[in-house]
Amino acid sequence: MAQDLRNLFGEDPKNSDIKMSEGHDARFLQKLNEEFPKKKSNNRFSFLNIAASVIVLLGLSYGAFQFFQKPPVIPTEVVENNDVIESKDDIKSLGEVVPDLQKVEDYYLASINLELSKVELTLENKELVDGYILRLKELNEEYDKLTIELNENGPNEATLDALIDNLKFRLNLVMRLKEKLQEFNDDSFSEAHI
Repeated sequence: MAQDLRNLFGEDPKNSDIKMSEGHDARFLQKLNEEFPKKKSNNRFSFLNIAASVIVLLGLSYGAFQFFQKPPVIPTEVVENNDVIESKDDIKSLGEVVPDLQKVEDYYLASINLELSKVELTLENKELVDGYILRLKELNEEYDKLTIELNENGPNEATLDALIDNLKFRLNLVMRLKEKLQEFNDDSFSEAHI
């Protein structure tokens, strides 16, 4: 049953009188075009694709430039006595200048931070807490000035005493804040139950 197609067409007499109907080629091409339409290239979308690519490339270039740019220069402080320029990193703390006082400084700073972390801030006590925090900030700035003085002049009894007194005063201030908040909470609690 299987036959070779070449043999089949070779044996078939070629009829030269068989003609296709008129317009057959045109109808065939029309049907072919309907089934497989030509893709129209849309210049608008290709232009938008190119523009988007350029924007992404510019964005990545700017991001890389910012990432690899040198870090900003840290401003330095001018010390009044000798016009020597020091950065904040050059200033040593009390414990670094006088190693015997390292434990004292660590104790007070840890205690201050611990007690501050226990303070609960609410809308009712915000004004009271803000006042104490402002005073603590002033004391902290004074401590920084004393530390700079300690670095410039070296350890002396007056500066060391002032630094330790500052730490004690800050801890006492935080403890007073906690007492005031407790009184405030007790007053609020008793007023609520009356």
